[in-house]
This record gives sequence, C-alpha cells and structure tokens, in this order.
Amino acid sequence: MKYVLVTGGVVSGLGKGVTASSIGVVLKACGLRVTSIKIDPYLNTDAGTMSPFEHGEVFVLDDGGEVDLDLGNYERFLDIKLTCDNNITTGKIYQSVIDKERRGDYLGKTVQVVPHITDAIQEWIEHVAVIPVDGKEGPADVCVIELGGTIGATVYSKNNGNGILDAGDIESMPFIEALGQFSYRVGPGNFCLVHVSLVPVLNVVGEQKTKPTQHSVRGLRGLGLTPNILACRSAKVLEENVKEKLSQFCHVPAANIITLNDVTNIWHIPLLLRDQKAHEAILKVLNLQRVAREPKLEEWMNRAKLCDALHDPVRIAMVGKYTGLSDSYLSVLKALLHASVACRKKLVVDWVPSTDLEENTAKEAPDAYNAAWNLLKGADGILVPGGFGDRGVQGKILAAKYARENNVPYLGICLGMQIAVIDFARSVMNLWDANSTEFDPDTRTPCVVFMPEGSKTHMGGTMRLGSRRTYFHVTDCKSVKLYGNVSYVDERHRHRYEVNPDMVAEFESAGLAFVGKDETGKRMEIIELPAHPYFVGVQFHPEFKSRPGQPSALFSGLIAASCGQLDALLQNPSHLNKPIKAKISSNGVFSPKVYQNGHQKGHTHKPANNLVNGNYYSNDWFHLRSPLRREV
Repeated sequence: MKYVLVTGGVVSGLGKGVTASSIGVVLKACGLRVTSIKIDPYLNTDAGTMSPFEHGEVFVLDDGGEVDLDLGNYERFLDIKLTCDNNITTGKIYQSVIDKERRGDYLGKTVQVVPHITDAIQEWIEHVAVIPVDGKEGPADVCVIELGGTIGATVYSKNNGNGILDAGDIESMPFIEALGQFSYRVGPGNFCLVHVSLVPVLNVVGEQKTKPTQHSVRGLRGLGLTPNILACRSAKVLEENVKEKLSQFCHVPAANIITLNDVTNIWHIPLLLRDQKAHEAILKVLNLQRVAREPKLEEWMNRAKLCDALHDPVRIAMVGKYTGLSDSYLSVLKALLHASVACRKKLVVDWVPSTDLEENTAKEAPDAYNAAWNLLKGADGILVPGGFGDRGVQGKILAAKYARENNVPYLGICLGMQIAVIDFARSVMNLWDANSTEFDPDTRTPCVVFMPEGSKTHMGGTMRLGSRRTYFHVTDCKSVKLYGNVSYVDERHRHRYEVNPDMVAEFESAGLAFVGKDETGKRMEIIELPAHPYFVGVQFHPEFKSRPGQPSALFSGLIAASCGQLDALLQNPSHLNKPIKAKISSNGVFSPKVYQNGHQKGHTHKPANNLVNGNYYSNDWFHLRSPLRREV
C-alpha cells in the first residue's frame, strides 16, 4: 500500500479537501485504484451532533456514518463509497483505546498518548486503507490521507513574547506524531507528503510573498514531517523566481512545487495538477512510474470547459435557516450544479433565509422581508433542504405553499418534504392546527411524528441513518420516470421524524400522492402532487449520491422543470449520464425544445450578469445571491 498525506499550513480554508480529492482523481486517471481517509482532530466521535455553523454540512454515508463534508468531496470526485471508518477523529481513537484498556488488553501497562494513542492511529489507517471502496475486490493501490487543521503557525502568549510553534490545534499533536512514525514505519517509496500552503500577494507591493510558506514548512519539519511536494495556493501562477526561492529555503525540488491558482471552477484543479506534472512527482516518490500510465482526463477537461461556457441561467431559490454559510448545504449545491450542467444551464442560487419570509420580519425588518419574497418570486424553482429545530419553519411552509399555488417547480428534502405535508394539511385539507410534533409536541393534528425507534435522550447516532430502500407504489409518476422506471431505489437518510402513517389515507384522498414507501409500506418516502408541473418531496437526501457525471435524478427533475426541459427528460432520463463530448456550442447554451411545464406563467429570465447584490465566486461556476440581511 502506498500513502499520500495532504497537510495544510499558514491558514485554514486553503482547499486541502479539494486538493486531496484532485490528487486522487489524477492518480485514478493514471490507472491506479485510490481510497481516501480524512483525519479530524476534534474530540467529537463524529460530525453528527455539530451545528452546520461549526463545521459545515454533515455528510451521510451508505453505512450511516455522519462524517466531515470533505468525504463528500472524495466520493464525488473519485466516484467511490466510503465508510464511517474513513473519517478518523480524536474521539474515535480515544474511545477505542479506552475500550481496550477496560478490557485489559494492555496487560496492566500505563496507557499513554505515546505509544498507545499513536499506535492506535497508525493501526486504524492501515486497517481502513485496505478496505475496497470502488466496488472491486482487493485493496486499493494508493490511500490519500487528509490531515485536518493547520500546521506550522506561530502563536504568541503573554508569557512568551518570542512566540511558540503551534501545530494547528493542540489535539492535532498525537496525529502529527503518529504520522511521523508512520512515514518511517512504511518506509521510503511508500509515503509521499503534499503540503498545501499559501503564497499571498500584498496589494501594496504586488509581490508574491514566500515567508508564510517558509515558516510553515520549517514548522512541519520541526515536527518530524518532511514535505515531498508543495502545493501553493495563490491568486496567480507562481513566478519562476518564487519557485526557486521556495525550493532553496524549503528543500523541495522546483519541479515538485505546484501552483494551485484561482480557477473558474473546481473541476480545473485535477487538470492543473496534471499540467504541472504533479502525478509524475508523486509517482516518483512512491516508486510507481512503471505501474502507472499517463492520466486520461478528457471527460474532466470537457466538463470544466463546458462549465465555463454556460451562460443561460436557471435560478433556484434555496430556502433555509443556515443560508449565512453555504457549506451548510454543500452537497445540495453540488447536486444542483451537476444537474444544471447536465441540462446545459448556468446555475444561479438565490439564498432566501426562511425567517425573512415570515410575518414577524415584515413588521421588524420590512426591507429584508420584501427582498426575500422578491427573490422567491423571481426564481425558476424552489428548494427547501433538510434541517432541525423550529426557527424559520413557518417561512419554509410559506415557500412550499407559494410553489404549490403558483405552479413553481419544488423539491423538498427531508424537512422540506415534511413542511410540504404540513402546508397541504393546513391549506388544502383545512386542518389549520396541523403541525409536526418536533415543533409543537401538543398539536391536536400531528401530521409529522417522532419515529418510535428513535431516542429522545441521546442525540449522537440515534437517527434513521444511511442507505435505505424505497419502493415505488405508483408506476406513472415523475419520480419513477426520472429514476428510469425502476421498482425501487436506495438513498441515504438522516431523520428522526416521519409523516404520520395514521393520516396517510386522509392525505391521499385529498390528492397528495405518496408514490414511494419503505419496505413495510408504512413509512412515507416520496410525495408528489400529480397535477403540479413538478412538486416532489423526499424523506431521504438524494444529494449525497449525486456525481458530476451522474446527477441525482430528482435534482435533474427540478432543474429540467425550472428551465422547461422536464417533458424531454422524462422521455429519456438516461441522456444526462452520457459522457460530455469535447465539442461545445459557441455560447455554451444547450437549446432543446422548450416545454411549458416548469415555467411560471408570464415569468421571464433575468440575465445572470446583471445581478443586484450578487456575488460571483471565482472558484466555482455559479452565482450566489442573498437578500438584504439584517443583524440578528
């Protein structure tokens, strides 16, 4: 087994996860089998109990693991299926060591960080690295390991005016020590360290500065880890004299110093690595030159070029409570992107804080209220993602009601499905006190209830998690057609509440179709409004299995309905999964026959380049807009 360790220095948020994923893509394109591990030094056992504001979204795996969002990047880039053991945390390591101590496995020895914790880390890595994740038998050829946190920063304290070297977070120290030992344990030719660092440009002088990277590498070497390759984040391509300076002071060959400059979309990153021969440097360190071939990345190149060429916009209003941090809905954004690119549309995401749609905001902050409703009414489609808690729920219900009454394409995920059911009960069935017991435990009309197998005393790992099978009970519906007329689908779940099974018959008689159910037929998984152009709610999270070349069926349906392509898609849903060809039309716009369903009557598109209060992100290919915000 060969190992590639990716670390980060200077500052956080440099893109270690995307870099690690892109390294895996290039190595896979060289004909090697690749697996991935993410190390998170926090004390939590997993990411399941953390707020999205703390660490971004919680990504859910097939086995029910609630893990860091970077594992979502690995799965999307490499098209693999990871397990919860591919995410190592301090909490998991200490828990396993304490369990061994309680069983007496250490035979009376004093249990210490070194060697017991560090040995446990190394053993975990070796065990997980050989588990196949690509559907084939036998272990992978290369394991890419990302170490979370920042290495080699300098911090100052009142008692130490000269500064002390900080290994990122204090809890990172056992992992750094373990990985230093591990590099010696596996031996030369089996371990390659890629250090991602920052080369900033000061606006005053306009010069690329190398000192932050020099200090970071010096700190890394002082901790027992020597980088083989430097991946330097910078706004522009590194100048040759800057590379020579870094090579001289960091003791890394100039050929092994890679520029990760700003790009128009992240699918260019594997191409940047390939063009700078990063794969050759890694293969040389790992003694794999004779085994690997030249990387074949034609489809990646075509997709990256297509993304840059798209101009015709499709606007999706994202109605949620965590709209202040886009990473809270990262997989949803990626699934929207995959679907929009497949439909040859440029994605424009309008962030709509659900609280701003509520009547209280109309009184307290009328500007924010009007801005939120203007965004919602100007969107081609509406998406309400998952969430927890009662803050902003009334705004989400109003968004679902607006989509239902105005024939705007709608996709509700998890909570987004549940609030659509609540709106239907209140507005269509005249059950004005209908609610979820999550928001009102004493409601007289509980149309959404707590699942009987759930725990009300423990939060971590007690939800209905992981891949579960949904059986279609209606054959002539949009969902089953989008999935390719199959009898069932396997999707990932993360929820504690469900549609009240005692009210299903009442809902169905009122016109709400439950087209997908679990194996018992008592748990509702997919809802549709048959007479609506596209109104779909799902209890599961289809975004977690969306891939660049294989967009989620239901996200594809939302995008297609939002831009008038739904009828064509329902007739031939498989065309979205075909490889992207190199030839792209001059303006990058795919122009199929326009169908009426999915368009609000009288609605017109606005040009994407005339966004008011909008932001364009250079590291991706979509627009994000937020309404006028108020301080909360």
